[in-house]
Amino acid sequence: MDFSTRMALTSSFALRRLLGPATSSSLPLRKSLSPLAPYRSSSSSSSSSPTPSIFPFDDDTHANLPPLTTPKLFVSGLSRLTTDDKLREAFSPFGQLLEAKVITDRISRRSKGFGFVKYATIEEAEKARYGMNAKVLDGWAIFVDPGKPKQPRSPNAPQPQTSEDGIKTNKTIGWCG
Repeated sequence: MDFSTRMALTSSFALRRLLGPATSSSLPLRKSLSPLAPYRSSSSSSSSSPTPSIFPFDDDTHANLPPLTTPKLFVSGLSRLTTDDKLREAFSPFGQLLEAKVITDRISRRSKGFGFVKYATIEEAEKARYGMNAKVLDGWAIFVDPGKPKQPRSPNAPQPQTSEDGIKTNKTIGWCG
């Protein structure tokens, strides 16, 4: 099997995984060519131990994710065509949404590929985090993480000081001619 065939199979399996079980069951997957064949248990073996998971979100417990401390969520992987309204529509089924903001470029007004959503309670934010993480929105796989508090910006850089002989000094460079 050549490299391009293996990549196509791996990519198609990952896409099926992102789209969910309804879509993946309708598409045929030849078990002999599957890149995950070593991880699947055969029908003849009956072991009580679960098969090892190579995907981080295979289980429904989400035990590996830390609990949220804020109702604000950071959403990355957004399409350039995603708007505030589309983001609000996608996240509104999980609770009372206070804010849905896609961060845009100042000049082109297009999405930078990430945004923020804020819920009324932390419990609603948890539901949205588990419900929307690694899902597809506008054709792109999005990822939902806890929002971090905004860090204060540093003040503007200090202006070079001019001495009496006309030489400008700058603390980071030393002097300018």
